[in-house]
Amino acid sequence: MLNKIVAGAAGLLVLAATPAVAQNAAAARPPAFPGGNITAPPPPVPAGIRVDSVTVHSPALVGNLEGDSAERNAMVVLPASYAKSPKRRYPVIYYLHGFAIDGRNFYNFMHVPEAVDHNARAGREFIVVVPDTLTKMGGSMYSSSVTTGDFQTFVARDLVDYIDKHYRTIATRKGRGLAGHSMGGYGVWTIGMTHPGVFDSIYAQSACCGEPRTETVDSATKMAAVPIAAVDKAGFGMRAGLASMVAWSPDPKNPPYYADFPLTKDKDGKPMVDPLVIAEWANNSPLAMIPSHVWALRSYDAIGSDVGTKDGLIRDDTAIHEMLDKQGIANTWATYEGTHVDHIAQRFDQVVLPFFAQHLRMK
Repeated sequence: MLNKIVAGAAGLLVLAATPAVAQNAAAARPPAFPGGNITAPPPPVPAGIRVDSVTVHSPALVGNLEGDSAERNAMVVLPASYAKSPKRRYPVIYYLHGFAIDGRNFYNFMHVPEAVDHNARAGREFIVVVPDTLTKMGGSMYSSSVTTGDFQTFVARDLVDYIDKHYRTIATRKGRGLAGHSMGGYGVWTIGMTHPGVFDSIYAQSACCGEPRTETVDSATKMAAVPIAAVDKAGFGMRAGLASMVAWSPDPKNPPYYADFPLTKDKDGKPMVDPLVIAEWANNSPLAMIPSHVWALRSYDAIGSDVGTKDGLIRDDTAIHEMLDKQGIANTWATYEGTHVDHIAQRFDQVVLPFFAQHLRMK
């Protein structure tokens, strides 16, 4: 599992240096990692497109043990017609970012204003919302944890409620889509299964963490040896593993991580992998969740996913697609020539948004 995370990370490392929509951006600056996180330069904003940066208070995140803020930024992109048609309502796409990047930099890299403009000119008009779920560990995993907070409810309730109250949305399930990349794709699956009444259709791009995560005694020992103050310097794969741990095996009585490591001792006092922690992690695996959430998934108007053929996550994403097929859940699936990031902006523009236009109520 760690190798797959690191393989995905290799793609993420080029994120800030890869041109996005239509490959027409100016030469991007080298990757920057303040606090271990990825940055990307601001995108062009076409004429008429409105971009709002808003702060959403989330009761679902209040009191989390990690001390992450319950005040969450979100980038809101409105089509040019929004200002010209004051009585019109619009469908909304909620777009979830990946690990070690915040919502604003993901919005930057994906060139969301250009994607909204391009689709609007083709008659597909959306509001696109990119929330920030970055945490002290590098990412929320879009999970429900007393340690990190309930990020599933943040997205499906608090964020949606805010957008519906402050913008002219089609404020029903039929007017909402959920999409995401990498960790955000993982969030599409888990939020989609646990909050099926909120979104009409869902689409996961290069989703991470599909198969149940496992550890060896050696890898678990190395994980347990990382001081919490040194997480940012522990490397992308280790940092992602620790973020998964605090999201999936939280323990309010076990500071400073407030989580249980996957390491215990056998009856002779020798170290062994803790099977209960591994089971807790498996409980958060989309692949393992699907058989017990069939009816939730069948309630969607449409389900889509894709992955690059050179992406280290292709095995996980293929397994999810095959499990959906096995359980009789209709889904659209595609692979394409590419790595973890090198075509995702184009596909959001040219594949994902048109996918939602086929299924959501558009007016």
